Amino acid sequence: MSIFENQMKATYQRYILNFKRPSGTSRGVLITKETWFITLEHDGKIGIGECGVFRGLSVDDVPNYEEKLKWACDNIHLGVDILVRELVELPSIQIGLETAFQSLISEDSFNIFPSKFVLGLDSININGLIWMGDEAFMRQQIIQKIETGFNCIKLKIGAIDFQTELNILKFIRKEFSVSDIELRVDANGAFDPDEALEKLKRLSEYELHSIEQPIKPQQFDDIAKLCEVSPLDIALDEELIGVFFDNQKEKLISTIKPQYIILKPTLVGGFVGSESWINIAEKHNVKWWITSALESNIGLNAIAQWTYTLNNKMPQGLGTGSLFTNNFPSPLTVKNGTLRYDIKQNWNFNL
Repeated sequence: MSIFENQMKATYQRYILNFKRPSGTSRGVLITKETWFITLEHDGKIGIGECGVFRGLSVDDVPNYEEKLKWACDNIHLGVDILVRELVELPSIQIGLETAFQSLISEDSFNIFPSKFVLGLDSININGLIWMGDEAFMRQQIIQKIETGFNCIKLKIGAIDFQTELNILKFIRKEFSVSDIELRVDANGAFDPDEALEKLKRLSEYELHSIEQPIKPQQFDDIAKLCEVSPLDIALDEELIGVFFDNQKEKLISTIKPQYIILKPTLVGGFVGSESWINIAEKHNVKWWITSALESNIGLNAIAQWTYTLNNKMPQGLGTGSLFTNNFPSPLTVKNGTLRYDIKQNWNFNL
């Protein structure tokens, strides 16, 4: 699993992240999360990148994934620009390579986008994520997030009884106004197109910020109509997966006309692919924010540092580092609803 080309060594390794507790979405319950790491070595320096393939969701969930990783390592001499172009249909490998090369050329392998954030002088506003479960468990999570300083809460919905979900939103709004707590919901495509508008109308009674992906992707007429008439702003998420080229992105944004898009760099083409989405979205006055996709702290760190450089003040979806029992200790910490880089804490990346 390693080669020497132009004195650069590239290796890859698989790693399984274990959830602290089963985490539910409308797509199912997550217990483990597969990920891969690329390590570059050159002139005594090391670069590390994470390829966080998301089985069942990533467009690059393909049988020959490891073969593609090996090809990337065997051809590391081509350089990051050519490799990323060649691997356009494998976004998780794209971002792994982007991160590994950036890590290699950085003075500190983990400080890859220098900023006030990595100096510990500034933070990133993030949402508190509420996983699906029974009503008592979801209420418990909400109270815990609010007590620890979050003012933006995102709830996974669509897998339990809809009225129960409305009751949970009612419970929050009874205690906290819009100015106290921003509420987002994520259906992960759970709603049937025929009933989606009625559900959006009922959800809008609780003064929500937005709903992510109310119906399954690639139902273009249905989602475009919903974006036009919904009383609740719609954010596209899974809809962006598998859309690789600028002309396709332009067509999707101009046809559907969403209020927001959500960019998971691991799923939509790494940093370069995400930046092209941002440029096209802004041209059409579509707002955006960034979220992680259940990477380890290696991938989360890269995405967070890059996100900070974009200067987007909306709460981002980057609070996933504490979900796993076997994540890598790092300076990334969550405090008062923000993600921070605590320079007093050290990295311990040991496979």
